[in-house]
Amino acid sequence: MSNILSEDQVEYLISLRNQVDPLLKEMEKFAAENKIPILDWRSAEFLEQVILAKHPRRVLEIGTAIAYSSIRIARKLRKEASLDTIEKSKNNIKLAKEYIKRSNLTSSVNILEGDALEIMPDLDKKYDLIFLDADKEDYEKLFLYSLMLLKKGGVLFVDNLLWHGYAAAKSVPESHKKSTNIIREFNKIFMSSSSLQSTILSIGDGIGLGVKL
Repeated sequence: MSNILSEDQVEYLISLRNQVDPLLKEMEKFAAENKIPILDWRSAEFLEQVILAKHPRRVLEIGTAIAYSSIRIARKLRKEASLDTIEKSKNNIKLAKEYIKRSNLTSSVNILEGDALEIMPDLDKKYDLIFLDADKEDYEKLFLYSLMLLKKGGVLFVDNLLWHGYAAAKSVPESHKKSTNIIREFNKIFMSSSSLQSTILSIGDGIGLGVKL
């Protein structure tokens, strides 16, 4: 159940959803059962639309998890395009590799194993699209590195900016206060950046979309 949309709105959108690819459906179920955070399917569909409209040649994903979004991104890229994706969890990397292999995308997805804060400063290429979905406490630093790696006119796509609805809530559970404050501060930085034309959309868990100026 979404804390952003009402239950009837969510059910309505689900009723309109196109038939889900069996592998993606399996991954969604696995992630839900094992409490592994992956991109909301509505956000994933929007990301696919951005890719189809933008036709990026180079994409960087920060936070692979089990490669749910990696697979969805790679499937929409043109043949000459490439996807680099960063993940530090060894368990997630193992699962991601298995799912990527099953999707026949091994040659299209390059997993960079390790901490994004250590990997990104050493990357020597620019990207047309960067998808940020990593540890929230690192968002500000990862955002700054992303700006350095993003081409002019490139798109920055950021997940979780409404943070289960808590970002706009007057009352936040104690267990979510720290993370909510981090997201609120990040949103101010994201929306006030002079390097981006930014907006936050109420899709999924809240999507930040910025175009580098």
